[in-house]
Amino acid sequence: MSLSSSIVVDGPPPTSMNQRTRTATAAAATTKLTYALSTLLLLLVGAVIVLSFRSSGSSHSEHHALIRSTCSSTLYPDLCFSSVASSTDPSREMKTAKDVIRTGLEHTVLSTQKNYFTFKKKLAARSLLRARQATALYDCLEMVAQTLHELNATLHDLIACPNGSRSIARVIDDMKTYLSAAMTNQDSCLDGFSHSSAEKKLRETLKAGQTYVFQLCSNALAMIRNMANTDSLVEDQNLPAGGEGKGAMGWPEWLSDGDRRLLQSTTITPDITVAADGSGNYRTVAEAVAAAPSKSSTRFIIRIKAGVYRENVEVPSSKINLMFVGDGRMTTIITASRNVVDGSTTFNSATVAIVGDGFLARDITFQNSAGPSKHQAVALRVNADLSAFYRCGMLAYQDTLYVHSLRQFFVECVVVGTVDFIFGNAAAVLQNCDIQARLPNPGQRNMVTAQGRDDPNQNTGIVIQKCRIGATSDLQASSGVESYLGRPWKEYSRTVVMQSSITDVIHPAGWYPWDGNFALNTLYYAEYANTGAGASTAGRVDWGGFRVITASEARAFTVSQFISGDNWLPATGFPYSPGL
Repeated sequence: MSLSSSIVVDGPPPTSMNQRTRTATAAAATTKLTYALSTLLLLLVGAVIVLSFRSSGSSHSEHHALIRSTCSSTLYPDLCFSSVASSTDPSREMKTAKDVIRTGLEHTVLSTQKNYFTFKKKLAARSLLRARQATALYDCLEMVAQTLHELNATLHDLIACPNGSRSIARVIDDMKTYLSAAMTNQDSCLDGFSHSSAEKKLRETLKAGQTYVFQLCSNALAMIRNMANTDSLVEDQNLPAGGEGKGAMGWPEWLSDGDRRLLQSTTITPDITVAADGSGNYRTVAEAVAAAPSKSSTRFIIRIKAGVYRENVEVPSSKINLMFVGDGRMTTIITASRNVVDGSTTFNSATVAIVGDGFLARDITFQNSAGPSKHQAVALRVNADLSAFYRCGMLAYQDTLYVHSLRQFFVECVVVGTVDFIFGNAAAVLQNCDIQARLPNPGQRNMVTAQGRDDPNQNTGIVIQKCRIGATSDLQASSGVESYLGRPWKEYSRTVVMQSSITDVIHPAGWYPWDGNFALNTLYYAEYANTGAGASTAGRVDWGGFRVITASEARAFTVSQFISGDNWLPATGFPYSPGL
């Protein structure tokens, strides 16, 4: 993420994904044969998706009142009405708001696929593109795939709801999460074209399609939220409203008892082992990830022995339920140095990128060693749902930890950086972590967070609870460097700092503007029950969106409510007090 024009850093933040072999394979990837096959495949997939949800019914005109009524809760009601009305099959029966949402989602799927073809067409003329333009387009293709996955998951849940396998509250929260992530993907795609005039020019040719899908997703999210608030999604009021499964004090409900034991156990039996000295199954982490099973329904454990692994690693969406187990945060280190100055995108600069859902990691450090002069250089990017990190390190300068999207949990971790060093638009909770600002380049200010929520209905935000916010020794020894809790990257940026110890490294104002008055009244920045020399709120900013909250307000941002939707459950030996 980058500082505003008054600071000596580049323009806006995040962008792309792993491109380690993209240049070598670009010619083959963009041949006419590949393009034709991929086009045919997506058309077939789109046909299956849409046809699978069609049914018999009445004419378009009979549905207009229902469509207008359902769309009235959205931010873009005219678009909502026109997109649903024009997409309604005359043979389809449309009786409820649920039918309106389903039709809108189907239209969104087709519109997303159209964007895919636009990106492919741009890449077909790759010889006319600069390297980072091509990288950003590849990232957009990957985010289209993620968006389609999230839209189809939302459609599945909408049609199946209510379903006895999950509570109503959990299903609704899942749908909100999927749509929030889909919207984030549209933003991140465009953010990849932010560093040069040529990139910005290309961005303008893509903006309309991305904005259209973003607004369609926003409409679906608003309608689902409205249905949940009015109980119209719940057809059987006798179904449980609470969550299922067993949770544990301090841990999200979605972490199973088995996974909690893995995170805390002193002895773990791995499925495969990585060792740089050749004593394991593989010498590199990337090789071990490639060897892991795809779509595994059980936990697959990769032990990474002590050593420094100089590589970029991606856990793709197909590699679900993986777990990295290091030999210790100080001894097992994955490090690389991709960065924006040398031609990467922010999104693609990550040393380790986690996309496969259900990922766990413990006792390992993720580092980007590019340094403060290389601007955006991510150590760890996470856009994997239901992922958790325990006793891990994230070390870099600008944009250290990219909590991109979906639900994430960090406990007893160490996060070190300078500009916007915890950023993104996930629903992320950092609990009992050490968060340390370090010495930036001259003229830079430290920003602990830059949260990217840009729709008031998104269930996203960064929560820092029971953490310690301080400075590294090099920053402590310096003078004149200002450090802040965060600044608003997007219009509805949401960050909560509660029950944490804050040293005097944090400026008395607490928070810093992004650009003039942008988002100051629409953001949600809150503090609750913090301690330490930097915790006083007496001199904090007077923005309309900043507040000091009460205990009842703070409970909405605890682990149980913010990222799992369930109450705190009995302890399993985890050394933290429950809730607030």
